[in-house]
Amino acid sequence: MISRRLFMIGLPLTLAACATGGRGRVAEGPMINPEYVAMYSTPLNEPFLIAPVDLRRVDPQWWRQQVEYASTEKPGTIVVDTPAHHLYLIEGGGTAMRYGIGVGREEALQFKGQASIGRKAEWPTWTPTQNMIRRDPERYADYASGLPGGLDNPLGPRALYLYKGGRDTYFRLHGTTEPYTIGTNVSSGCIRLMNQDVIDLYGRVPTGARVVVLS
Repeated sequence: MISRRLFMIGLPLTLAACATGGRGRVAEGPMINPEYVAMYSTPLNEPFLIAPVDLRRVDPQWWRQQVEYASTEKPGTIVVDTPAHHLYLIEGGGTAMRYGIGVGREEALQFKGQASIGRKAEWPTWTPTQNMIRRDPERYADYASGLPGGLDNPLGPRALYLYKGGRDTYFRLHGTTEPYTIGTNVSSGCIRLMNQDVIDLYGRVPTGARVVVLS
């Protein structure tokens, strides 16, 4: 059983109380902790130049941070809380690394239940599913043969592929070309993270890791 009671360990802003504007935007005023600015700067040693995230446009609740999180899941398990738009990587000792996520724009498009990381890929090729092409051929049909990895690729710099029963579910944890949609229901079903966050998660999670998606 997983408790949803959360207690922030580190404050993302230099001021404990910060006002937030409409639609998840951080109001002008509070100084952003330089550690967070560095965390969301351009990553080094990547084949493509990833843009830094303007944290003034992202509510602090979606920033990567260690939190207290009571769970019976083993360390290394990924817990995706779809309604809360948070992903947790269980660390043990009552803590987890928490990431903000974007999820499927319709409940029918959201994965539910348990899976595992069947494979991982850096700068992956993106291929829309047949269902996506049928739903919106004008948007997806041109990419039926696949789009190579790059800055215009909607999977971003990393992808972790969810498998169930040894088979690909066609749901992924991946980056995004739209970092300011984190915290919303906007994707075609996959779980998207800010590019800097998916790179961090990718480095922490091995193939075979357990994934639990709450709905």
